[in-house]
Amino acid sequence: MIDRKDLGSWLSGPPTAEGDYPGRRLGRPRTGPGSVGRPGRRVLALCIDWAACYAIAAAFFGGNQLAILAVFAVEQTLLVGLAGFGLGHRLAGLRVQGVDGRPVGILAAAIRAVLLCLLIPAVIFDVDQRGLHDKAARTVVARL
Repeated sequence: MIDRKDLGSWLSGPPTAEGDYPGRRLGRPRTGPGSVGRPGRRVLALCIDWAACYAIAAAFFGGNQLAILAVFAVEQTLLVGLAGFGLGHRLAGLRVQGVDGRPVGILAAAIRAVLLCLLIPAVIFDVDQRGLHDKAARTVVARL
């Protein structure tokens, strides 16, 4: 029979070495500016972006579900590609950067946005807390 301890260890991911933390393999600090954005801030940023995109789609497209997704994809592509963060990222104190610390650019932001719209790539992530959409676009979400 499976007990709670077994399930908890499975959910926490593979065992990590002593002193390991998300972003260490990317040369990121453990905490503070430049460290990998944690899931709580990322979910908050996503909720803010989604609410803003829902409001825009409701005002201009009658709240059509595909319109909401399209507005979200355009917002993520343009704002992340040009400014380095979407509205939600900025309010949550996050920035999207290339793994080398450089600005993302429109192409990487578009790849990231399309995969983010598919949802599954965003919920599958590695020990550095980078989702498949971030890995494909070679990006990382870092704290400001």
